[in-house]
Amino acid sequence: MAAFERILVTGGAGFVGGHLCAALAKAYPQAARAILLRPGECGRTDAFTTAVADLVDETAIDALIARLRPDLVVHLAGQASIGQALHAAELTWRVNFHGSFALGAAVARHCPTATFLFASTAAAYGASFRDGVLNEDAPLRPVDVYSRSKVAAESALADLLGPNGRLIVARPVNHSGPGQRNRNFALASFAAQIAAIETGRAAPVIKVGDLSRARDFLDVRDVIDAYMRLIENSRDLPASVSIFNIASGTAYRMEALLERLRRKSKAQLDIEVDPALLRPGGSDLASAACDASKITDATGWRPRHDIDDMLQALLVDAREAEAQAAQASS
Repeated sequence: MAAFERILVTGGAGFVGGHLCAALAKAYPQAARAILLRPGECGRTDAFTTAVADLVDETAIDALIARLRPDLVVHLAGQASIGQALHAAELTWRVNFHGSFALGAAVARHCPTATFLFASTAAAYGASFRDGVLNEDAPLRPVDVYSRSKVAAESALADLLGPNGRLIVARPVNHSGPGQRNRNFALASFAAQIAAIETGRAAPVIKVGDLSRARDFLDVRDVIDAYMRLIENSRDLPASVSIFNIASGTAYRMEALLERLRRKSKAQLDIEVDPALLRPGGSDLASAACDASKITDATGWRPRHDIDDMLQALLVDAREAEAQAAQASS
């Protein structure tokens, strides 16, 4: 296993970041570990010290990297919701591209041999999904501002870090599971609405967008396992820039996933399409799934949680959040 002495995580206060920080603290207990937070952002963890700076503030990020000189950077921070990105193009580009550029440039200046894991997205393949299940050689044909900003960040980081350091670009498919409580993500929204209906705090109607599309989904715990395996095997990867899909290879229709959640519900409920949740034509694709053979060959990673494990964990967590909300309002 690769040994690291100074670890920096961006986006550690988020859904995926919370899981990953716990895994890193367990795997590297002797390392100096820091989590990057925006000014005013909450998300402190006892296992990490807090470094405060705005990712798009190039001067602050440069000073931070010069001080910390991490030998492992895990870059999770960004505008993560495709739906939100459609209505906030400028912010999405500032965070996903400019923030990544500032971080990559600072690392290249002050700790050029560091290992840098960038959480990109399988959405980078975009229109290429019309050709079927894709591996890492598929053309990048992004169809929305979110994926375009991620593709641009991938290219910039490869140019900045590739010659001397070790850049790992991870392209995960959609992932959900325990801890995802942001209603801007479809499955988390479904689970939260079901939990509210079960307690009687909401009418027995789930508001949805387009349920006809199909997506490759992973449990967040499997995504974290993939990230950790890539980090642990980083020194053995054959290239200075390595790209890996993180996926199950199977696309599930959103309608079928909602039905699975519905069968786990303790309440009777109806489904209603909300026009506000429908995306503009052309920005969505009928089906998207990726081949993850490359990461399996390199690290032995395979998903350990099936789709029902993920949905059950998501619903249990949503019920806990609903119980906390009900208690707080009583």
